[in-house]
Amino acid sequence: MIERSKTRILVVDDETNISSLVSQFLENQGYVCETCENGALAIEKLASGRFDLVISDINMPVMSGIKLLAAAKKSHPDIAFIMLTAVDDHRTAVRALELGAFGFIIKPFEANELFINVTNSLRRRELEMERDQYEERLEREVRERTAEIRATQEQVIVRLVTASGCRDEETGEHIRRMGEYASILARALGWDAKEVDEMRLAASMHDVGKIGVADAILRKPGKLTSEEFEQMKEHTSIGARILEGSSIALLNLAHDIALYHHEKWNGAGYPRGLRGEAIPLCARIVAICDVYDALISDRVYRPALPEAEALAIVKGGRGEHFDPHILDLFLEQLPRFQAIRARIGN
Repeated sequence: MIERSKTRILVVDDETNISSLVSQFLENQGYVCETCENGALAIEKLASGRFDLVISDINMPVMSGIKLLAAAKKSHPDIAFIMLTAVDDHRTAVRALELGAFGFIIKPFEANELFINVTNSLRRRELEMERDQYEERLEREVRERTAEIRATQEQVIVRLVTASGCRDEETGEHIRRMGEYASILARALGWDAKEVDEMRLAASMHDVGKIGVADAILRKPGKLTSEEFEQMKEHTSIGARILEGSSIALLNLAHDIALYHHEKWNGAGYPRGLRGEAIPLCARIVAICDVYDALISDRVYRPALPEAEALAIVKGGRGEHFDPHILDLFLEQLPRFQAIRARIGN
């Protein structure tokens, strides 16, 4: 419900007798009005106070009504506009409506015509503001609900992957680091925020297939035999089978990571022996993160290596084990990797 006593209207016309007449008529109807002589003065008034409606002449000195409309709609998009003109120009009317005017009145006009235009314009403004508020509230609720769903997904993923990881030397901290590391490289490659977040979660599932590998192999303190290593390699295919066939993009990303993160740039990896860019980009990212974190972490078969030694091994894999471009990005972002390592230790 529009309360006229709280509705402020600015009347702009270089013919002061017209602006005074319009203002007096509207004040008699209960509205609060102010007047000024041109668009430039109107801009100043709009900047210094709140107005619900502007009634403006089109042909004025200093600044025309059309220029006022265009400028005011940029800084005050919720304000309603009615244009007045002594010239019945179709093109000008269309232009005013395109810029956001709610009404277009030809001089001379009847008081009733003005009143109807003012009433309709203010009601339309109220409805549009209610719609905008509803859409904003709806968008906020959707964002909040989406965040809740993503948080739930993340908890489920972390708990399940941690459960599979608890069967060998890997810990929840390793899983968290892998997600953080991979998101750094994804962001450095120019991925958008949604893609980066999905990479963070998908990378944590890289070794989910280890749930299908025997404890005797996962926890063996010494070097694996050739036969044992072949069984260990199966974790990539097992992980892919667990994750395949989903309609969820996140799980499809995780599938490619689980299956291909042990492929090597030179084609000497497993399980498919893919080479170069035939290896999915997500898996090339995770390959570097996984090797780096494994080298600087304690494992059942060896203690953690010193940082310098680990980095020498990683650098030595440039163009052999690792995608050269991604390895260069890893080295550029190394301080961020080290900060994550310090924050999320063993």
